[in-house]
Amino acid sequence: MAQKALLASVLGAASVAAHGFVETITVNGQTHENYNPGTFPYMDNPPAVPGWTADFPDLGFVEPAAAGDPDIICHRSATPGQSHIPVNAGDTLTLQWSPWPESHKGPIIDYLANCHGDCTTADKTSLEFFKIAEQGLITPGDPTTAVWAADKLIADGEIWEVTIPEDIAPGSYVLRHEILALHSGSQPNGAQFYPQCINLEVSGSGSAEPSGVPGTSLYTAEDPGVLFNVWVAVDSYPIPGPPLYNARKARRHAKDIKA
Repeated sequence: MAQKALLASVLGAASVAAHGFVETITVNGQTHENYNPGTFPYMDNPPAVPGWTADFPDLGFVEPAAAGDPDIICHRSATPGQSHIPVNAGDTLTLQWSPWPESHKGPIIDYLANCHGDCTTADKTSLEFFKIAEQGLITPGDPTTAVWAADKLIADGEIWEVTIPEDIAPGSYVLRHEILALHSGSQPNGAQFYPQCINLEVSGSGSAEPSGVPGTSLYTAEDPGVLFNVWVAVDSYPIPGPPLYNARKARRHAKDIKA
C-alpha cells in the first residue's frame, strides 16, 4: 500500500508539471505504443517500444540554453527506443499526443535521421537530421485570433500527421517530432522544446539520402523563431531550424546533375 501511495503521489506530481508526450503512433492501420515517461520507469519489464526514453520524472521541456547539448536531440537523457515501426516511404503517420496546454502556442517541426544501421543502438550525437515538415503560424492576428500549429493540434484532438518523403532510400531512421512552445518565448531562454524521437524501418524503392545536421546544430537560443513573442499581433513567424527538405526539388537537382 505504501508503494502504491508513493507511486500515485509521484505520478500526480509529474502530471502537474507535465506538458505532454506522444502516446501512440498509428500507420497502415496499426497502432504502436510509445514510450510513457510517467509509467514505464516503474515497470520491472517495460515493453520494447519505438519511442526513445526521457529522463523521469521529466515530462517537461528542454530549454534554449541547452540547444547545443545532447538533451536537445531526443529529450533529456534520452536513450534509443528498442523497436522499430515498419513504414513505407510516402506513408503518413498519425501521432497521438497527451493533452496539450492551450497557452503553449508555437510551431511543430519534424525531422528524419538515417541511422545507417540499427537505431536501437544508435549514438544520438552522430545522427544527422533533415527537416521533412514544419508548420508555425497558420493564421496571423492578435493573440486572441492568431492560430498556431499547436492550436491546430489541440483542435484536432491532440493528433498530428507526419508524411515520410516518398523518395528516401530504405533503411532505419529516427523520426524527431517536436513542439516548440513560445508562451514565454519573449524572454531569453524562455522558449520550451518538446522533442520526441521514434524509430522507423522505412521500405520502398527510393534512393534519396538527404544530408542533415547534428541535433545539437539545429538551433541556437537566439534564433528569431526561438526568441519570439506570441502575445502581440503577429503577421509572420520564422520557423527555426535548417531548410525544409523538398523531394521534388531534390529530384530536379539530380536530373540537372545527370544532364
